[in-house]
Amino acid sequence: MTDRYYLFPFYLLEFEQNVRNYVCHDIQDIQPGEKTKGGSSLYIKLKMMKKILKEVLGVDVAQNELVVTAGRMLDDLSIDLYAHKVFKNNESGFLALLDWTKKLSSDEFKVRFVMEATGVYHQKFAFYLYDRGREVTIVLPNKISNYIRTLEDKTITDKSCSAAIAQFGLERNLDQWHRPKKVFHVLQQLTRERDQIVSERVMVKNQIHAEKSEVEPNERSLQRFYERIKLLNRQEKEIKADLKMLVNGDANLNGEIKRICSITGIGELTAIIVLAETNGFELIRNKKQLTGYAGLNVKEKQSGTSVKGKPRISKKGNRHLRKAMYLPALVAVRHDKNFAEIYLRIVSKHGIKMKALVAVQRKLLEMIYVIYNSKQEYQKEYSVLKESSALNLKD
Repeated sequence: MTDRYYLFPFYLLEFEQNVRNYVCHDIQDIQPGEKTKGGSSLYIKLKMMKKILKEVLGVDVAQNELVVTAGRMLDDLSIDLYAHKVFKNNESGFLALLDWTKKLSSDEFKVRFVMEATGVYHQKFAFYLYDRGREVTIVLPNKISNYIRTLEDKTITDKSCSAAIAQFGLERNLDQWHRPKKVFHVLQQLTRERDQIVSERVMVKNQIHAEKSEVEPNERSLQRFYERIKLLNRQEKEIKADLKMLVNGDANLNGEIKRICSITGIGELTAIIVLAETNGFELIRNKKQLTGYAGLNVKEKQSGTSVKGKPRISKKGNRHLRKAMYLPALVAVRHDKNFAEIYLRIVSKHGIKMKALVAVQRKLLEMIYVIYNSKQEYQKEYSVLKESSALNLKD
């Protein structure tokens, strides 16, 4: 009896070692998604040991391929990145990816597809997934790059990026992406095309100025520059006509734009750009989120008494929104005393005009959001009316 008592710990160690050997033997022979000889997959065996809370596919999108990493969060909050594969960035690749995902994932809940907003290369895949009822999240690239800096592995490859995106999706509670309404998508295409034309026209005008400053200007070159200016002017007029036709063809949208244009300094083109770039404020929950999306949020670095950086806007957001708000802010400061007071207060405090102008831009953007949600027109004398109504209530 005493001998058995002393040998009992050794029996436990031997049992644990046998279990480890059995599991390791099975795992070595199993590829992601494959079935074992006994008919049960590695996924089912792991599920028996630990419950799965969340499943995510991190997708690193390139022009011609999709680099994918499958991951899941277990009930002990550990993260398991268990499969990796590369697919073509076309419809046949999308279909193969969904088949591969179906073999790997469980049927308990939907897999969330998380990807970066990489120019236009991610759009076809995102639209394809959304049309098939899949959960999609699109993240700004700067968020992923900042997150990668916090990880231990500093190697940056397509595979490591997709793994980081999957891990980011598992750790964060991300909003689901919704396909933009067709009218907003078309408006965005047209406004961005116009922006490119305006930039090109500025460049050509600079070339004309440089050519005229030559000792002996080339008349043929100047003629071609002027012809290009005429072409760009004609194309801009065509784009504006297309925009007007789209807006007039949608009574709802036309009414929203007219309400937004009641704000001092906001013209029809600015209102269209703001609605197109935000998809009609589809995923915007509050004003803070909107200013962050536009990159007009203030960032400040301060630690103790030795580190004190100057507050400045992040500029990590939608540059089209920031660009669209610059000229309206100048007009608002000149013609609306509410915005003029904001501008003068900040200039008198800091002495920096651009900082004051950025504050007005942010205020204008927030005002557009409020007007859009409240369905009411802007009132210059709102503060005066509010004070008078308060006085009447006291009386």
